Amino acid sequence: MSFTPYIHFQGNCREAMTRYAEIFGAKLNIITYNDAPEGQTVPRSDRVMHSDILTETGSLLMASDFPEGMEGAPQAAVTISRIVDTEPEGRDVFGQLSEGGTVIVDYGPTYWSQGFGMLKDRFGTHWMVMVATDG
Repeated sequence: MSFTPYIHFQGNCREAMTRYAEIFGAKLNIITYNDAPEGQTVPRSDRVMHSDILTETGSLLMASDFPEGMEGAPQAAVTISRIVDTEPEGRDVFGQLSEGGTVIVDYGPTYWSQGFGMLKDRFGTHWMVMVATDG
């Protein structure tokens, strides 16, 4: 059994998921509220009703925008953990995600991993990037 994060944005989901797809080399799918079939009771807009990215290794991240006028705190108390295979890959991913964001814990070696760091990206998503351990 696995769990798949589903995160929410306030109008910038398309921009965020497009950037994540670029960083992770993933395929991006987007459906807007305007794409819903006629007769559905959804508020019409260009905001993202559902999106997902799927990496070549099968990692999946899903997201949407809150409908226009709906309050909500994007990614409140949620952190996405991205485990990578090598320290250089971790440094690269961390660097890309942190562009325009806030570093919480600088990326570097720890007693449990060759590389680990935490950040809040420019879209408001919290990330932990770490190198996989040998076990």
